Amino acid sequence: SVRMINLKIDPEFQSQIPPLTDDEFKQLEENILKAGKLLSPLIVWNNTLVDGHNRYAILQKHPEIYFSTMPLRFANREEALAWICKNQLGRRNLTPEQKKFLMGKQYSSEKCTEAFRGNQHTVKKSGGVQSEHNQKPMKTCERIAQENHSSASSVRRAEYYAHGVDVADELSPGFRDRFFREELHIPDYLLENLGKAKPEEQAEIFEEIKNYVP
Repeated sequence: SVRMINLKIDPEFQSQIPPLTDDEFKQLEENILKAGKLLSPLIVWNNTLVDGHNRYAILQKHPEIYFSTMPLRFANREEALAWICKNQLGRRNLTPEQKKFLMGKQYSSEKCTEAFRGNQHTVKKSGGVQSEHNQKPMKTCERIAQENHSSASSVRRAEYYAHGVDVADELSPGFRDRFFREELHIPDYLLENLGKAKPEEQAEIFEEIKNYVP
């Protein structure tokens, strides 16, 4: 257990965590102050915060609050990202948009970690390396679909969708937060199209998103 510690905040890790509303944040702060300590530890990887960003923000305001950290080991960033998404998907209060974003991010992160591992033990069957490579992501999306009571095709679409949300946030910083706070109502197909688009097509699709009227 530790009193106060400076943890590194990774913007990409933090952006996977669905934002709390002002009321939810206030309620969380009240609960923590009432308890006088954090009841569950902050999850860290090499001094970088992996889970507990809202609670950590409250600790910065109230350094007297007692807390502990729990280190986890990951082989690389992608593995850490996949863990964050999977952990967040376990929350009950996600909107359909947040759930789809996290499924897509988990899928693309896990595909990257599988690629790292797959390179060292690719099995050469009669189908050759190519078919083995094609099967691996399929297994990943089947499993993520099963864990989230969804379908493999929905998980694959979610990857484009999540990428679309990230691209929109790059083109207009703050988009992701406003979207997840339900201040913006954008249909899935537009975000999926943005996620699939080549860089030179992105601005045009984003104009469509900006001008969309529900």
